[in-house]
Amino acid sequence: MSNEPVWRKSTRSNGSSGNCVEVADNLPGRVLVRDTKDRDGGTLAFGPAAWRAFVSLAKTHG
Repeated sequence: MSNEPVWRKSTRSNGSSGNCVEVADNLPGRVLVRDTKDRDGGTLAFGPAAWRAFVSLAKTHG
């Protein structure tokens, strides 16, 4: 497994408005999230369980 994040655009990103996030979930023990428009502007890191809970909640209430 690589130590470099492999970024993918979220399937829920809205490309027409430019509101896009990228997710890297290939790293052990963490999930990274960043703004596609400002890739150098910072990255949020979550534990896998917290990320799964967030995605589940977003799907339910999105």
